[in-house]
Amino acid sequence: MPHRSRLAVLMLDLPPDLHDAGRAFWSGATGHQVSPDPSDDNWSSLGAFAGGFHLEVQRTGHGTPPRWHVDVETDDVDAEVARLEALGARRIADMGGFWQMKDPAGMVFDVVGVQTGDDFERNATTWP
Repeated sequence: MPHRSRLAVLMLDLPPDLHDAGRAFWSGATGHQVSPDPSDDNWSSLGAFAGGFHLEVQRTGHGTPPRWHVDVETDDVDAEVARLEALGARRIADMGGFWQMKDPAGMVFDVVGVQTGDDFERNATTWP
C-alpha cells in the first residue's frame, strides 16, 4: 500500500544555556517571530518557509551539544522507516510513536507522523 512522506521540519536542538540566544538569533536572521508552544516551554516555532518547510527550536537537556536535525513526516511511520532503512539509514531509538534514526553518514533525523497538516497534503511525495 502506498504511503506519503516529506522532509518537513528543520529542528534546532539547543541546550538550556544556549537556547534563548540561539532562538533569538535565528528569529532575527530569518525575520520570523518566535511562537512559543503554549503547553511546553521547551518548544517554539519560527514558522513555515518555502514549500511549507518549518523551522522549530527545542530546548534539550544539559550536556547535549547544539545541533540541527530534520524531521521526516509521514502518514505511515513503519513504512517510511522501512523505506529509509532500505536506502541505508539505521534505527537509533524508538521514541514512542516516532523513530530517531541516522543516515549512512551518521546524521541524526526523526521519522514522525504528520505534523504540518495542509503543508503535508500539498508537498508530500507518494511512495509505492
